[in-house]
Amino acid sequence: MFASLYSRLASPTGMIIVLYLILTFFSVADAGQVRIKDICAFQNKQEVELIGYGLIVGLDGTGDGNGTQFTIQSLTNMMERMGLTVDQKKVKVKNVAAVLITARISSFQKEGTYVDVTVSSIGDASSLQGGTLLRTPLADGEGMVRAMAQGPISIGGFNVQVDDGSKIINNYTLVGRIPDGGKIVKSVEGPEEEEQVFHISLRDPDFTTAHRIAQKINTKYGITAYALDGGTVRVNTPDSMMHPINRTRFMSDIGQLTIVPDNTARVVINEKTGTIVVGQHVTIEPVAIAHGTITVNIESSPVISQPQPYSYGETVVTQDSRISVRDETARVVHLKRSVYLSDVAAALNKIGATPRDIIAIFQAFKQAGALRSELIIL
Repeated sequence: MFASLYSRLASPTGMIIVLYLILTFFSVADAGQVRIKDICAFQNKQEVELIGYGLIVGLDGTGDGNGTQFTIQSLTNMMERMGLTVDQKKVKVKNVAAVLITARISSFQKEGTYVDVTVSSIGDASSLQGGTLLRTPLADGEGMVRAMAQGPISIGGFNVQVDDGSKIINNYTLVGRIPDGGKIVKSVEGPEEEEQVFHISLRDPDFTTAHRIAQKINTKYGITAYALDGGTVRVNTPDSMMHPINRTRFMSDIGQLTIVPDNTARVVINEKTGTIVVGQHVTIEPVAIAHGTITVNIESSPVISQPQPYSYGETVVTQDSRISVRDETARVVHLKRSVYLSDVAAALNKIGATPRDIIAIFQAFKQAGALRSELIIL
């Protein structure tokens, strides 16, 4: 019997069945599992936004125009610091563009670390392609200079124009990045915490998810964590993990633990683009939908009235308008209580609803109390 079973499993069909069972088992076992580090952040990490004002040079005639006074003033001031006296009225800045530089650094990054920076045009330049950012200080919200930025800009596109006004544009050319273009000169200090205590902050606060994180940590390390609220979990480092090496490993291991987060039921609608995204836990209560379309057609044709001969009258032109209204028969669909999005989609397809119609239908669902989820309109 075992030999017969082995021969069947060893066949190509049997191997496919075994592979299907293995994939099914792991897909069910790992469904919804995510690492704690992917949905949380350790609160001993402090992030700071940096900003600065600088000049980009080396542009091929695509820089700011002569009407951009702050670009001219910045260029002449820089030349004066280099010992050159320049008349602002004779300066042309078509190869120079004024930009704002932004970056983000964290307390984990120390002096000498390089970070990416983003540059954005603030004048009337047409493209930053091929430009180089001059050395620019980047400061935090309190005015403390924490990084210096410079280097060639990458915009990931191009902007080609000719004299007759024709142009070819690929991607956006007024915002670019400088990979590793910023060097940290003064690091950010992390928030002060007790040496034995650290906090885990949820990016999407939820009481159920916070409870599951604390429960997962306690299952592996004993009673050492508890949820302060829906967005914070307090963790006490065991005495055996207090050595810096062990404490870092302890935090790393916690980040690798997996849980099933509990998500809020949401329907997100972008009316500008007609995009609709429906979350997993969205449910629809029993409801009937009637959908019809009214089409109004207006036709106008000119009517010319000529005066009688020798009457010295004027030709009069009037418009003859004809209005027709076509009211499409409303289609009614009864939608039972459903937790499957495919059922909702099939019901809306039956009545021929377009994305714009579906947006209006979801809004009506919410007003009728049939939509059991949060409705977010962008």
